[in-house]
Amino acid sequence: MRHGSSLLADFWLCLGFYTRLPIPRAARQATAQSLAHFPRAVRILPLAGALLGAIAGIVLAVAVELGLSPLLAALLALSCLIILTGALHEDGLADCADGFFGGATRQRKLDIMRDSQIGTFGALALLLSLSVRAASLASITSESPGLAAAVLIAAAALSRNAALIPLAVLPPARQDGAGYAAGTPDAMALAAAACLAAVFALGPILAGAGFVRTLAAIALATGAAYAMVPLAKKHIGGCTGDVAGAAQQFSEIVFYLAFAARF
Repeated sequence: MRHGSSLLADFWLCLGFYTRLPIPRAARQATAQSLAHFPRAVRILPLAGALLGAIAGIVLAVAVELGLSPLLAALLALSCLIILTGALHEDGLADCADGFFGGATRQRKLDIMRDSQIGTFGALALLLSLSVRAASLASITSESPGLAAAVLIAAAALSRNAALIPLAVLPPARQDGAGYAAGTPDAMALAAAACLAAVFALGPILAGAGFVRTLAAIALATGAAYAMVPLAKKHIGGCTGDVAGAAQQFSEIVFYLAFAARF
């Protein structure tokens, strides 16, 4: 019973940290006050991601049923994800783009990443991210709305798990901020999260996607998130919450692209 309560607490923590979904007030306050349990709580993170993807999948399915074009349906589904997360990962992508390519020194890059204002590199990164995701998801929707919904769920679960890679591999780039407060994910929690993410990531097979196609998408999306490791190490010498957010975006984009490519 205690283990079940612990899992539920971890689930609320993940929802409270990663989304704007309503959760019990006590759980919301606990999330805001401390991230001490985050290293353990990540074991259930893919489930929270899958929930987000399922909601977005419902939005896409309803849009298609209403006769909207695949592109409009895809944009509505992505808008749903952005609203549900408060653009948390998009903000990380924009901050990394501005900092990595707009600063000359490590400290200057970190200062730019902390600045709430968005620059040219950040704006372009967001534009490209949304455009590629919308076009890819629209292509999948044209093939099969059911498959598109399954891909949304799989990508939401897998990409959030993949975003843990920089946090697990790299040291903190600064001694404050959400990335530092969250700490390094526990090894056992990471293993559990990876297994759970794999279950959801294989979901598109049930919607008609081929086994090889799905495995290729999983491998490429995971590799895309890992690509943030050497990039962040080169530019800022470690990891921040923004780096994890950018890794999630890379992973989600590549997952959509892999299915849109129709191996």
